[in-house]
Amino acid sequence: MSALCTESGILELENSEKSGCRSDSNSEGSLDRLLPAVATTLSPRKRTTSQCKSEPPLLRTNKRTIYTAGRPPWYNEHGTQSKEAFVIGLCGGSASGKTTVARKIIEALDVPWVVLLSMDSFYKVLSVEEQQLAKSNDYNFDHPDAFDITLLVHTLRKLKQGKSVKIPVYDFTIHGRQKEWKTVYGASVIIFEGIMSFADKELLKLLDMKIFVDTDSDIRLVRRLHRDITERGRDIEGVIKQYNKFVKPAFEQYIEPTMRLADIVVPRGGGNMVAIDLIVQHVHSQLEERKLRWDMAALASAHQSQPLPETLSVLESTPQVRGMHTIIRNKETSRDEFIFYSKRLMRLLIEHALSFLPFQICTVQTPQGQDYDGRSFHGKRITGVSILRAGETMEPALRAVCKDVRIGKILIQTNQDTGEPELHYLRLPKDISEDHVILMDCTVSTGAAAMMAVRVLLDHDVQEDKIFLVSLLMAEMGVHSVAYAFPQVKIITTAVDKKVNDLFHIIPGIGNFGDRYFGTDAPPDWSDDDLDDPCY
Repeated sequence: MSALCTESGILELENSEKSGCRSDSNSEGSLDRLLPAVATTLSPRKRTTSQCKSEPPLLRTNKRTIYTAGRPPWYNEHGTQSKEAFVIGLCGGSASGKTTVARKIIEALDVPWVVLLSMDSFYKVLSVEEQQLAKSNDYNFDHPDAFDITLLVHTLRKLKQGKSVKIPVYDFTIHGRQKEWKTVYGASVIIFEGIMSFADKELLKLLDMKIFVDTDSDIRLVRRLHRDITERGRDIEGVIKQYNKFVKPAFEQYIEPTMRLADIVVPRGGGNMVAIDLIVQHVHSQLEERKLRWDMAALASAHQSQPLPETLSVLESTPQVRGMHTIIRNKETSRDEFIFYSKRLMRLLIEHALSFLPFQICTVQTPQGQDYDGRSFHGKRITGVSILRAGETMEPALRAVCKDVRIGKILIQTNQDTGEPELHYLRLPKDISEDHVILMDCTVSTGAAAMMAVRVLLDHDVQEDKIFLVSLLMAEMGVHSVAYAFPQVKIITTAVDKKVNDLFHIIPGIGNFGDRYFGTDAPPDWSDDDLDDPCY
């Protein structure tokens, strides 16, 4: 099994070209949405690196194929994570079946957003001398010192806190890390497996549940022989030599004694469904206790009598701006005119938003040989992030005024059963944490989608005061919700309407922006939050 893999849920992976959604070539992280049904047979275990190949967002099991679900809110009305991810630690000897147990747990859990993290990804970088020892099977990979525990603890802690993390990819065929690391983000449940999962006190503090997989030593040896010979290109003599010299003594000295720390011991590994059912019942109960329950509408209505926040900036309502609003709000406006005047308004809005970026004095010399005291952007980069689908229509306006701007994309849709926003797609440029981010959405009613998008950016270490939420039209409810949760985010729009109706449509509003812009028809009971224009 791979050391890093989404069995169910979203994980930022590469090769997003399959998704059919345009994005920057220098971006990281992607999610391929639902793919056609595939064979449900469990694929053979392949493992030459600690990172699995990019896989579709589904879990293939013996019984069925579980498709990826969107990620519901993982934060409270204050915009902060109210409950950390539930972390299950799986320990056991080499080839004891830890990953098989993990897959069985994931299958039985049948919940979205589970991340499987392997300790194998965190082997230390070997020196030249250690590389030579490894090639001759004389390096001890089964000792606690073989792992980068400091990096592992830091990574698991951030992942538990809901943050984006980068995971090294260890290649067992060359005994070294690959150049490219993988980005992992978002989990309700984290399953952490490794031979030394219980060997460090700091690691133990991060585990909510500890499971030891107890498998007969002869079975483990047979499995290891098969794996190392067929998958890692080793010879039988070298495998047996390494087993007797390092693996067996390490199990007896470091691994077996940690069995006493386990909450549950699973004899016979993945075949013990009684133990797995007990584990799943406990995890379900823990997830139920951690489930978020808060009412966005009730929260927003509590601020109705409050003045609009100081972080809000509304484009001056000049006769020109008012005239364009008149055209795009008119239900009789043709699609061609709607697009034309929306684009004009977007250009003005983006220009207005850029005026809030930090600037510094910059003196240049004119062709006449005179100094001119001007201004220049005081920051590393400007990055645009659009909330799909309607927010994507604002990208041309940003590109027109910011040369070579990088663009990221987030897809958030409303769950029709729960009414909650759910994160379905995410692709952000590399090193976005250092950027000023223009977050674009065309309409914001309750603010739920905008809040989720801001939370994603914060989880990727973007500074809150460097986020600019830009929208053509907002409702007061949405303004208050975003400002309450994220008081340092700058909110910029061309107009603020006072009301939303019972269906959370902005009143008087603009209609379903995405449908009017792209020429798609909304159903009779359309909502600003439905279909491909899912934004609150």
